[in-house]
Amino acid sequence: MHDAYGNLLGCDVYQTYGRDHCGRDLSAILTPADDSKISFAGRYVSDYLVATPPVRLMAWHLVGGLDPLSPADLTGAEPKDGYPVLLRDWIDADGLKCLKVKLRGNDADWDYERLVQVGEIAVQCGVTALSADFNCTVGESAYVNNTLDRLQAEQPVIYERILYVEQPFPYDLENFPLDVRSVSARKPLFLDESAHDWRFVRLGRSLGWTGVALKTCKTQTGALLSLSWAKAHGMPLMVQDLTNPMLAQIPHVRLAAHAGTIRGVETNAMQFYPEASQAEATIHPGLYRRRGGQVDLSTIAGAGFGYRLTEIQRTLPEPAGEFQRG
Repeated sequence: MHDAYGNLLGCDVYQTYGRDHCGRDLSAILTPADDSKISFAGRYVSDYLVATPPVRLMAWHLVGGLDPLSPADLTGAEPKDGYPVLLRDWIDADGLKCLKVKLRGNDADWDYERLVQVGEIAVQCGVTALSADFNCTVGESAYVNNTLDRLQAEQPVIYERILYVEQPFPYDLENFPLDVRSVSARKPLFLDESAHDWRFVRLGRSLGWTGVALKTCKTQTGALLSLSWAKAHGMPLMVQDLTNPMLAQIPHVRLAAHAGTIRGVETNAMQFYPEASQAEATIHPGLYRRRGGQVDLSTIAGAGFGYRLTEIQRTLPEPAGEFQRG
């Protein structure tokens, strides 16, 4: 719908989020926090977007819990497809500066050691930013606090590189309304799965969450409303991935560029689906490969999201089995 509206008007979709093209302001949808003096009357999504979005964004690489860090971790079953396997090789090949570290959230010693192992590689390879993702599995603030405090005491250089902590606790804030102020006093604490609705962002702020991680897979509308509410209340933003290959990469990185994140965008399609975007990469070569730790948005142009569908020739396989219209 967003892309269609931009194409109907013959303009970039991000030019449609202001007074000229929206039938009502945000006060018809959003409710400010009770403790604020904020008003959304006369305010539109465009008021919370970056006026001159960057054409290059720092790219975050996901370090999964099973990803090999050293040759000793290799089993021999790794794919031989020409792409890196070990973390150091990924960093070297793509010039990475930002790493997201997946943790278990239910094994404190493993989580601590994983942060140290990845952190040591990061320091040695010139990576400047880390994030810790406890994957919604933690039941109490003390678990995260103890991990962070131990890291600060024993590995202060690694601790300083942690830019934020992502969603350690269950994403259902209504049923798990944990007070998380002790965690956010140590590091910025970002809502992830809970951020699909601005009402949960509002609830999260009241519980001590300090930032919001947006995802286009939660819908463009939901992301923009959460963005507007968060920015109005001074909450910093990130845009994270659920693996966006092919055309899905375009609205994903465009949201990050227009949102004004704390640092770039998480983008892992080139890790998990590197060959899936070959057709699109011929049109947008800098968008589907990370160079110097960045992705390049400069080739995106046109109405709507700027998909430029007519330039992409893709042969689709025949349907499996007999196809019947019904």
